[in-house]
Amino acid sequence: MQAIAARRVVSAIFFMCGSSIGLWASRIPDVKSATGLDEGGFGLLLLVMASGAFVAFPFTGVLIDRLGAAPATKIFSVAIVVSFTTIGFAPTTLLLAVAMFVSGFCIGALDVSMNGWGAEVETSLGRPVMTSFHGLYSLGAGVSAATGGLAIEFGLNLPWHFGLWAAITVPFLVWFWRQPWPQVEVITGEGGKAPLFALPKGALVLAGLIALVGAFGEGAITDWAALYQIDDLGYSDSIAPTAFTVFSIAMVVMRLAGDRVIARYGPVRVARMSGIVAFLGCLLLVSGLNIWVVWTGCFIMGIGYAVMFPLAMSRAASDPHMSKGSALAAVATLGYGAFLLGPPLLGFVGDALSLRASFGAVALLTLALPFLAGALKSPRQN
Repeated sequence: MQAIAARRVVSAIFFMCGSSIGLWASRIPDVKSATGLDEGGFGLLLLVMASGAFVAFPFTGVLIDRLGAAPATKIFSVAIVVSFTTIGFAPTTLLLAVAMFVSGFCIGALDVSMNGWGAEVETSLGRPVMTSFHGLYSLGAGVSAATGGLAIEFGLNLPWHFGLWAAITVPFLVWFWRQPWPQVEVITGEGGKAPLFALPKGALVLAGLIALVGAFGEGAITDWAALYQIDDLGYSDSIAPTAFTVFSIAMVVMRLAGDRVIARYGPVRVARMSGIVAFLGCLLLVSGLNIWVVWTGCFIMGIGYAVMFPLAMSRAASDPHMSKGSALAAVATLGYGAFLLGPPLLGFVGDALSLRASFGAVALLTLALPFLAGALKSPRQN
């Protein structure tokens, strides 16, 4: 019964974390406009957020191994609400950069810790549930992005929008903190302590690259899809967030069905087919023929990328050669780091060429997924 209750809590945390990303994605054009920066300058600002996440990954891996995934998740679920709220109220570009660094740290830390707790719940239940957790993350992102479009339509400014999101989230934080979960014994490094910095080993390197490619594509849609439609394709600000909403809906559909699909066909085969699907979606998005083709491309990309990150994280959590915290942090450094570091790099490409060229680069990188999929084979099968 405790595992069932914990599954509900972890599901809610994934949803809440996703809602923070959807909130941010829906208001990126407004934040960029408020700073007065071009694509390259705003890309540097996004790089500040990415650097916060990179600092968080090794720290969180150690915290999980020494304190436990559940306590760490509770701490960072509160921190992410506080940090994201400050983005909406930052009065200057400098303070915005500070708020984005802290938010990036909290995003990275919560991502690693909640995946760790999710892996423990999955083990306790004895059946795959990780993909459905990530489905609720995508659902939260999609719902938040959709309401962000409404907020823009009704003229809700940044402070009110971010503050309202925080006020709605607070009761859930109280609920999170009241849920018990036993400390799970972990395997640490030499000397009984997990190392601060850990690199993935063996097949886990390739699993990390799968997470990198999947998260790179997801980050590109999150941070640049709206601006791509506005700046390159000439669509209005109010409908631009729809691309991310459509993408998130596709992620939800595939991730909620993903556990059954993976159980039937296996992670390797599913990852290979998903990579091909994601590539085809990228081509439609890059074509920019009309708004419906763009949105269809985003939907297909969502289907293709949906299982990549959760499959890589499940593979990390079951790795026999590294402690859970270290393995999750190592894969997250490659994977979730790409979610934050990729968009700034694409911003530089967009500034030099165009955002269409940026998404063309995403398409080329996606072609690697079918060749990397073999790394997702369970260690127990080796």
